[in-house]
Amino acid sequence: MKNTIHQFIFFLTISFTMILASCSEAKNGSVKEKDNDLEEKFKGPVELATFAGGCFWCIEAPFENVAGVVSVVSGYTGGKEKNPTYADVSAGKTSHKEAVQVTYNPEVISYSEIIDIFWQQFDPTDAGGSFYDRGSQYESAIFFHNSTQKKVAEDSKKKLDKSGIFKKPIVTPIVKFDTFYEAEEYHQDYYKKNPEEYYAYRKGSGRDAFIAEHWPSKPEEKYTRPSKAELKKTLNELQYEVTMNNATEISFSNLYNENKEKGIYVCIVSGAPLFSSSDKYESYSGWPSFTKPIDARLIDKPTDREYGMIRVEVRSKLGDSHLGHVFFDGPKPTNLRYCMNSAAMRFVAKDNMETEGYGQYLWLVD
Repeated sequence: MKNTIHQFIFFLTISFTMILASCSEAKNGSVKEKDNDLEEKFKGPVELATFAGGCFWCIEAPFENVAGVVSVVSGYTGGKEKNPTYADVSAGKTSHKEAVQVTYNPEVISYSEIIDIFWQQFDPTDAGGSFYDRGSQYESAIFFHNSTQKKVAEDSKKKLDKSGIFKKPIVTPIVKFDTFYEAEEYHQDYYKKNPEEYYAYRKGSGRDAFIAEHWPSKPEEKYTRPSKAELKKTLNELQYEVTMNNATEISFSNLYNENKEKGIYVCIVSGAPLFSSSDKYESYSGWPSFTKPIDARLIDKPTDREYGMIRVEVRSKLGDSHLGHVFFDGPKPTNLRYCMNSAAMRFVAKDNMETEGYGQYLWLVD
């Protein structure tokens, strides 16, 4: 049905697209400026991640504004035809799928974090398409670019299959990447250009309802930041200085450095889930260290230039609070070390996760 809906939206927007084309130089300038800002912010090496999960509008948007992601592009991949068009792909006249390609800095965000976000955007148990979009052009797939991505994707798929989140087995294939063709300009950032159509489509297709049923939703409403006056009453002096004033606690002499109990670590300011014990490891730095966060969308990573160094700070997005820093010297497969302050977090033991409202994250600690 999306073929019809897409064609209808196409005809509604084609005249608008033609108008945009007449001022393409100005428009391209603004897009380039945005991309340059991100490239400068996350300056360093880049890698690619390519996914298909049905409508590419709905897979592109969730990766936007994720710290470490440089750009996200909608396009076509997986087929043999050269230079496919939207009209042919959406009508099933090619062997391509609608897909997105994510460019990211691996020293700031790992492929493991990228793929965790991807799994939460579609129904990976659907072998015939995506929601009411049917046909091979809307089937899901993970296109790996190297052996590390392949291994991460395979391990992630196995863990998710055993999680019990889905009643049916995951059928999303993991295949080698070949060629990616960028989609027409009017499809890029569709959620910004046509927000009413975009959100109506997400809701009408059943995608939003599926995601809400299977994954934690609307964390920004559940985990809120108290005022500084309130925090001064609820946090001790060290906790306040670390979270609000970017202080650093003493190494080897903090609450969670040697904690080996199963559970999750949540933001002491907002309560948002941050890290799982299954991703904690002994870094010998003297601070609790993790290979990745529970959800990269709940983390901010501004550049820290204090003390004559250039580091990547890690902040709780919903708590607007300092957590620590991330370094590119961690173990495989992420190669990242999230070096956190114990004082910025609260540990919730596995046995208490259900009663404290974190039951949806139990599968992550087993």
